[in-house]
Amino acid sequence: MTHKPSGFNSKLVHGAGAKDPMGSVITPIYQTSTFAFKSADHGAACFAGESDGYIYTRIGNPTIRDLEKTIALLENGYDGIGCSSGMGAINTVYMSYLGAGKHIVSHNAVYGPSRGIIENTFHRFGVESSYVDTTDLEQVKAAIKPNTALIYIESPANPTIGISDIPAICALAHQHKIPVCVDNTFCSPYLQKPLVLGADIVLHSLTKFLNGHADIVGGIIITKTETDYKKVRSMMVSLGCNMDPHQAFLTRRGLKTLAIRIDRAQENAIKVAEFLESHPKVDWIMYPGLVSHPQYELGKKMMSGPGSMISFGLKGGLEAGKKLMDNVELCVLAVSLGGIETLIQHPASMTHSKLSAVAKKEGGISDELVRLSVGIEEAEDIIGDLEQALAKI
Repeated sequence: MTHKPSGFNSKLVHGAGAKDPMGSVITPIYQTSTFAFKSADHGAACFAGESDGYIYTRIGNPTIRDLEKTIALLENGYDGIGCSSGMGAINTVYMSYLGAGKHIVSHNAVYGPSRGIIENTFHRFGVESSYVDTTDLEQVKAAIKPNTALIYIESPANPTIGISDIPAICALAHQHKIPVCVDNTFCSPYLQKPLVLGADIVLHSLTKFLNGHADIVGGIIITKTETDYKKVRSMMVSLGCNMDPHQAFLTRRGLKTLAIRIDRAQENAIKVAEFLESHPKVDWIMYPGLVSHPQYELGKKMMSGPGSMISFGLKGGLEAGKKLMDNVELCVLAVSLGGIETLIQHPASMTHSKLSAVAKKEGGISDELVRLSVGIEEAEDIIGDLEQALAKI
């Protein structure tokens, strides 16, 4: 393509410019485990990395490569590595940079399984960890040790919606030659580009906004440099947590409408957040689009929009939250996020239930915290549903 599209929606639709040899307008599902070589020399060249031909789907596949390259383009990265799940992506990064005697610094309110796997499994193999409030740069600075090998953050954090200063954390980390990985799932590259802000690695649960239709499980890693790409890709291949071609096809299809979906959900979320903030039964609310958010100005600097994720607490605590979730009719009581439907859940007993009571307290994951992923329904219907459910408390 001589004229490369610069607009975000154009990139979503046309991707990295992959051309199917049969002339298909979209990249087909290459549902195969194995690819034939043109000759013995061609096979040898593929294994030596001297040819971009395909060998085996665990190593690479045209359907998956189209998605990987497209998301890398959206994130302004070198290249992408598709994984079987978001946790597959997270563990691939952990395995690439951590080992016996190494140390990780991460957010104390990070997604439960992202922390749980470190404390319950990686600790058994000699990996050390410090979980701090990464919205406070001084806490990050104090947590760094001589053996720190990775700083891993989410911004906004799941589920507290705290915003960390990505450029400042990256500048600090790079003084110590420590790579920074940012889980950008809550924003997607439409609202935030961590690699542009200074990060070395960015990852997503594809299950969420990038696919957007609650019908696949997948993950992806994008690196800033070729060196990191080769390191992480090699680990993914060794772990065997590659994407499935059909996963990749569905995600690529969902990706085409990412900006349209986020615009709509975000427009709804602003209205829902304003409704909740003014409701007498709501004790507190965290949403980057509200001036009351403690990192409101920082969020505006790093993000092109506040997104559609909201956390709030009810004055009646856990019992009031259960009453609310048991009485919604339009909103769906389910985990996950970033889909076209509005989802509501209770992190302390669901997504973050495996964390210890101490870890939950440190991370601000209180019993009254309710997480809401606002969808693309009419805002009036979402608000009306919340209103009738709140009235039953």
